Amino acid sequence: MANATLKKIAQVLEISVSTVSRALKDHPDISAGTKQKVMELAETLEYEPNAVAVNLRSKSTKVFGVMIPSITNNFYDSFVNAVEEEVKKAGYSLMILQSGDDPVTEIDNLKIYRQNRVSGVFVCLSKETTKIDAFDKMKDAEIPVVFFDKVPDDNAYDRVCLADKDAAEMAAEALLQKQKKNILAIFGNTQLSITKRRLEAFKESMKQNTAVNVSYEFAGNSEEADNIAQRYFQLKQMPDAVFCMSDEILVGLMKCVQQLHIKVPSQTGIIALSDGYFPKIYYPEITYVETSGYRLGKLACERMMECLKGKEETTELFVSSRFVEGGSL
Repeated sequence: MANATLKKIAQVLEISVSTVSRALKDHPDISAGTKQKVMELAETLEYEPNAVAVNLRSKSTKVFGVMIPSITNNFYDSFVNAVEEEVKKAGYSLMILQSGDDPVTEIDNLKIYRQNRVSGVFVCLSKETTKIDAFDKMKDAEIPVVFFDKVPDDNAYDRVCLADKDAAEMAAEALLQKQKKNILAIFGNTQLSITKRRLEAFKESMKQNTAVNVSYEFAGNSEEADNIAQRYFQLKQMPDAVFCMSDEILVGLMKCVQQLHIKVPSQTGIIALSDGYFPKIYYPEITYVETSGYRLGKLACERMMECLKGKEETTELFVSSRFVEGGSL
């Protein structure tokens, strides 16, 4: 125990506990000789300060919160890795909590962050979150929040996003260049800003060629994507290409493709927006437009550090996308 160690140091050096405490804090009232003796003995006894007490005095910690829907998602794993790499350089650590895409859990997690006096929070909103009033309490507690990936429409908050518009346009252009005529485009939750941006850009690009037929569907998870694909691939005229808005949707589609023994790309072409892991586990590798969780994490950290330095004007930042050719289109 930290307090027991302070008492032990005081007893050995025959000084008061308060003198030991002030010496460890480099208080100017304590002589250099006493400070040296205290520091040497503290090191020998492997003294560690009580982090909770320090946090109460300083009103903040050297800890950042990261709230994600699920730690099993490869995209969020990449994001967290990037954030951890950056914050360690500045002497911070992470407290990672999952929302499970549940708004109630999301609010509970925010309370935990406030109680632990974190220095700032990175948040990916749950799919079901429609109100962000709870985040106002973070502002009241002077805890900066940087939203990433799934972000609110409210520009009163800092948001770090993927270049959703550019990514969707790249995918649409690739399909048009391959002269696909009967396309199934599967998007995610219609309430999310990420879906809205990607859907709008994709539709706008597809207007370039009125001879192309595009069927738009929406899936909340891999299972729903699988069910949608099952329905379309059993039609007399099945899609000659499928666009997947995310890795989660891609996984559902590929389950259907493999189950029905559909040949890629001869029977149908596939393109996805992806972090890059899942396209490489299939053969042929899936053509995708990169939406990098790792680079998003780096940018989010950069913005968080600016917030801590007092840059209060909110902003929306974007991570660029790139086209990665596979063998599926």
